[in-house]
Amino acid sequence: MQGGSTGIGYGLKYQARCISDVKADTDHTSFLTGTLSLKEENEVHLLRLSDGGTELICEGLFSHPNEIWDLASCPFDQRIFSTVFCSGETYGAAVWQIPELYGQLSSPQLESIASLDGHSCKIRCILWWPTGRHDKLVSIDEHNLFLWSLDTSKKTAQVQSQESAGMRHYLTGGAWDPHDFHTVSLTCDSSVQLWDLRTMKKTDSIDRAHIRNVDYDMKKRYMLVTAEDESGINIWDLRKLNSPVANLPGHSHWTWTVKCNPTYEDLILSAGTDSAVNLWLASSIHDDSASDSLVDSQNRTEPLLNSYNDYEDSVYGLAWSSREPWIFASLSYDGRVVVESIKPHLTR
Repeated sequence: MQGGSTGIGYGLKYQARCISDVKADTDHTSFLTGTLSLKEENEVHLLRLSDGGTELICEGLFSHPNEIWDLASCPFDQRIFSTVFCSGETYGAAVWQIPELYGQLSSPQLESIASLDGHSCKIRCILWWPTGRHDKLVSIDEHNLFLWSLDTSKKTAQVQSQESAGMRHYLTGGAWDPHDFHTVSLTCDSSVQLWDLRTMKKTDSIDRAHIRNVDYDMKKRYMLVTAEDESGINIWDLRKLNSPVANLPGHSHWTWTVKCNPTYEDLILSAGTDSAVNLWLASSIHDDSASDSLVDSQNRTEPLLNSYNDYEDSVYGLAWSSREPWIFASLSYDGRVVVESIKPHLTR
């Protein structure tokens, strides 16, 4: 199903790859995004959807010293976020705080809370404890997993534990299990590795090549979704990892990222290098009566609910709104943010 140009757009000045829902902002539907310019001074934009849902408003524009390769908003403080950044051949990671007076476009500088030093190779991403106020962070580089203790009041971050995934594996990212806070999934060139943060040991793995991204189903325990170059999107039951329980076609080129809806079961977003965002209903391809919140779900055999094609470049960033779970934001490499509503596909 092809979608029309119904989204609300906002243009960044430079190229970009990452966007994050500001989960801790319970009063507004907000997103954070950062740019990826090699030569110009990079920027972090705080965007809010207007009360009428017709406009994306820039509530804050902040300078950032380097190219932003990963950005994640703190789940318990709307003014705090993390970035992974690059300066030439050097990668770094830090936790930042938006200053109090951010309601003006000529905002003061971001305040540095902590630098996540200790990595000796390319940093991939930062993961926050999935929900609530907690002091734990995870950082992932090409070969290692770090567990940090963060004190925002003292502006310190200390390594609590770290472990190597082995030099034969190049880690590319990961996700924190929202149902089991001791478990994270790490993506690498040939598998998804499941790690226990208490022992800092790998407990299991899914052996698949070219997995780009993973996300956990927020509503169903043991369900993991993977985005893969050649086989589209696979849905896994973590209790039986020999084969996926369901498969979605994905994209006409690489499927780059997947995001499970925080409220509606079996509702999945995907984005790819074919300049498209796809909305999927996974329950249409396996026996599941729980997803009765979607139009025609009982009689639907086609899992693709809608395809959004209002882009001119690869789409790397996706973020559902936690406050309004029928809204999502997407980010294409040319710096274009688009916010869409999926309400036409919901029965209530």
